[in-house]
Amino acid sequence: MKLNIMAKKIQIGSTFTDHAEQRLNQKLDKFFEDEAEVKITLSEQKDQIVLELTVRAGSMIYRAEQTAPDKMDALDAAIDKIIRKIRKNKTKLGKRIKSDVFNAENLTEPIEEQTEYHVIRRKAFRLHPMTVEEAILQMNMLGHTFFLFLNGETGTINVVYQRDDGDYALLESAED
Repeated sequence: MKLNIMAKKIQIGSTFTDHAEQRLNQKLDKFFEDEAEVKITLSEQKDQIVLELTVRAGSMIYRAEQTAPDKMDALDAAIDKIIRKIRKNKTKLGKRIKSDVFNAENLTEPIEEQTEYHVIRRKAFRLHPMTVEEAILQMNMLGHTFFLFLNGETGTINVVYQRDDGDYALLESAED
C-alpha cells in the first residue's frame, strides 16, 4: 500500500507514521492489492483530532472519518469503520477486492447484508445554470442536505451538500 499522510495545523511525528503504516498493513492488506493508495488527513477541532481515512483501490474508494482525543485512537476506529463497510457490502464488492479474503476466520461473524436496493421515488426536474453560492442558497431554502445543479461557470452538472461539521462541499466530475 502507498501511504500519504497530511496534517492541517497539527504536528505528527514518525511514531504516528510508523504506527499508521503498521496498523494499515496489519488490518487492510488482506483486503487490497499492493497498488492500493491510502490517504490520511489529520486536523484538530475543539481539542479533538479529526482523522479522514481514504483508501483508493482500483475504481473503488473507501472512506471513513473519525473524531477522538488521540490520533492513534482515531486511526484505529477509522480502520474498523472501513472494515465494517467492507464486511457489510462483501457480496456487492465481489471481485473488486481480494477474492480469498472472505474465507478468513476473522470475517465469519454474521453481518446483516442488504441484498438489493429499493428505489422508492424518482424525481425529474430541469437544471438551471447557477453559481455554487446560488445552489447552496437554493438548497437551504428547500431544507435539503444536498442539491443537484448546472454550474453556470463550468457548464457541468454538480452537487453541493452540507457536511456533518456544518460546512458545504461541492462534487464535480473529473476528466481523466
